[in-house]
Amino acid sequence: MKPSRKTESTSKAAAKSLSRKETSLGLTKLGDKPTAPAVKTLESFPNPQAKRDFVIHMQIPEFTCLCPITGQPDFATLYLDYIPDKRCVELKSLKLYIWSFRDEGKFHEAVTNEILNDIVEAIAPRFARLTAKFWVRGGIFTTIEAEHRAKGWTARPRVDLGKFPDERSVTAR
Repeated sequence: MKPSRKTESTSKAAAKSLSRKETSLGLTKLGDKPTAPAVKTLESFPNPQAKRDFVIHMQIPEFTCLCPITGQPDFATLYLDYIPDKRCVELKSLKLYIWSFRDEGKFHEAVTNEILNDIVEAIAPRFARLTAKFWVRGGIFTTIEAEHRAKGWTARPRVDLGKFPDERSVTAR
């Protein structure tokens, strides 16, 4: 569908106006401060179903820290799975906490265990597993997995009710 002349002229006028606004403000980058500072504090809130074992799964795809030897950035996706006891980790504080590692030199093994230790200290979960999948460095992908189990806690047997096909099986014909 070809845009009308009116739409084209409106779009061009908006683009020119935006360019003028940007130039008149003298911006050289997108803002000069982060929206919130990175902090090493994890906040929590009461578990809404403390009598029940349930799994909270988080995928954190933008983790970065620095190689402690070269200073080059290391990138990872973190997978946090935990069964809360009395407290759950608050997401914004987790985001800012994870962000705080971006300028720190840490070995993969050390940073993975440090993060899990801090989560355990903050919320004392029944169970927690942190899996850190680091991107390739020197031709090697590294995955670190660290676990915590509360003293005396044992997992209940999993009930397998079978699997439902995902949506792709319905749409792929």
